[in-house]
Amino acid sequence: MYIVREIFYLQFGRFKEAKALVDEAHSLGLMKMPEGGKILTDFTGEGYRLIFEGPYKTLADFEADLAREMNAEAWKIWYEKFKPLVRHSEREILKQIS
Repeated sequence: MYIVREIFYLQFGRFKEAKALVDEAHSLGLMKMPEGGKILTDFTGEGYRLIFEGPYKTLADFEADLAREMNAEAWKIWYEKFKPLVRHSEREILKQIS
């Protein structure tokens, strides 16, 4: 089992806009989280993060979901609105061992 975290560090003061866009993406069916997936935000540490966390049985499953999402034209349009709210991002891929 793998846990994938997409971590977006937001511009200061832009959390509400980013959250509204995430809500929009959900309502349009653009972000299909795997079963057990979560959307998190920071409570401590470096501020203003949105973290999309999802479990995958294999890395191939993750790659298939990523390709499907990123190749959708509606997602590309949505992502252009989301990008200006982000300072930088990173991806963590963790292997669950127990």
